[in-house]
Amino acid sequence: MQLQEQIPLAPFTTFGIGGPARWFTEAQDEASLVEAVQLARLRGWPLFVLGGGSNLLVSDQGFPGLVVHIAMKGVAHTGDTFNVGAGEDWDSFVSLAIERSYGGLECLAGIPGTVGGTPVQNVGAYGQEVSGTITSVRVLDLNRLTFTELPASACGFAYRHSIFNSTHRGRFIVTQVSYRLHHNAFPVLSYPDLKRHFQDRSEYPSLAEVAAAVRAIRNSKGMLLVEGESDCRSAGSFFKNPIVSEVFYDQVASGSSSPVPHYVATPGFVKIPAAWLVEQAGFQKGTIAGAAGISKRHTLALINRDHAAAKDILALRDQIVTAVEAKFQIRLEQEPVWVGS
Repeated sequence: MQLQEQIPLAPFTTFGIGGPARWFTEAQDEASLVEAVQLARLRGWPLFVLGGGSNLLVSDQGFPGLVVHIAMKGVAHTGDTFNVGAGEDWDSFVSLAIERSYGGLECLAGIPGTVGGTPVQNVGAYGQEVSGTITSVRVLDLNRLTFTELPASACGFAYRHSIFNSTHRGRFIVTQVSYRLHHNAFPVLSYPDLKRHFQDRSEYPSLAEVAAAVRAIRNSKGMLLVEGESDCRSAGSFFKNPIVSEVFYDQVASGSSSPVPHYVATPGFVKIPAAWLVEQAGFQKGTIAGAAGISKRHTLALINRDHAAAKDILALRDQIVTAVEAKFQIRLEQEPVWVGS
């Protein structure tokens, strides 16, 4: 295990924001991961596990303990099952699955980050969630310092939710994820944006065509990482789409001067697009707030416009949350994980 000091974390995040890690190491296998955890415990250092950095906002002061960058690679394909190392690039894996004619992830193309982060957030987009294909997650249990396989049924998957980011936050470190995909499957076309994209097509699109369309749509919304574009220096959607009861939704709708968009979530509950709430509260695409701002292409993407600090993003976040709550009595929840003090 190679231990480094005062390593800037900004380059490891899609936001490009954040101070240094007091200590830093890469875990390229499970043995080095255990070694890093044991060292942090021996020295009394706080521990943070870093994946692809696509869903993080790092403090300007950085992290005062040991940051372990998960770099475990490898894709093993047997039958319909893919066992994938947590450090593999997510979009590259999606492309590999599609090249082999396997469906189940085509609508999740273009999402930045690594495989290990997908079960944590139950990554989803355009009508698919990874929980629909995950069969098990291999983890290091920090309570016992042993490795175990958690079946999908034990992961508590829900919208942007799992045991890894809620009830068991901080207990498990993901080292491998197993997905069961579908050979020669028809792609999913349930999301309105995708339906519109292919509405003039007479024949059903292929998996590759749907993945390409998803990437194009994400790019049009500033959600695809493009080298050199400040509009893409973000953590994707900064706010979760709030899920409210149908009764509460009716109250919101009755007090609104325009129709309130919504989607069925679970029985008795609906999802209101956070982007609509943000816009109705007075924050439009292209809003500038000093060095921070809102993407010109997607209302939910708070961006690092010009060497922004974490404090700049937080200030804009707080303005938006306050305005939405005042207008709709709905408190938006931040999606990116906060790292630091």
